[in-house]
Amino acid sequence: MGTLGDRIKTLREQKNLNQKDLAAMASLTVVQLSRYETNDRKPDPESLRRIVDALDTNGDYLLGRTLDSSPLDKATNLSFYGGPESYTDDEIAMMEAALKAYREQKKKLLDEG
Repeated sequence: MGTLGDRIKTLREQKNLNQKDLAAMASLTVVQLSRYETNDRKPDPESLRRIVDALDTNGDYLLGRTLDSSPLDKATNLSFYGGPESYTDDEIAMMEAALKAYREQKKKLLDEG
């Protein structure tokens, strides 16, 4: 999957941005961005958020938690539904089952491809 720095650099290059451009878009210095891309440093949460926004991706992708680099739909996030603290046990069980089924189907499709 690569490191956080690898993913930042790969997406930056896919979007035909140089370090100076991305650094400006994310309100970082070129030195900061370079250190993140080489894994010499880890970005603080606010810097990571700005990188996510500048690259039009999602934090889970950059952190290696998903292979999908698509940006999250900001209009429909889980907080819209009241957030985790308002979910019932039944709702949580249903979401977990749906997520498990989705992941199994996705793995099956990826293994076939």
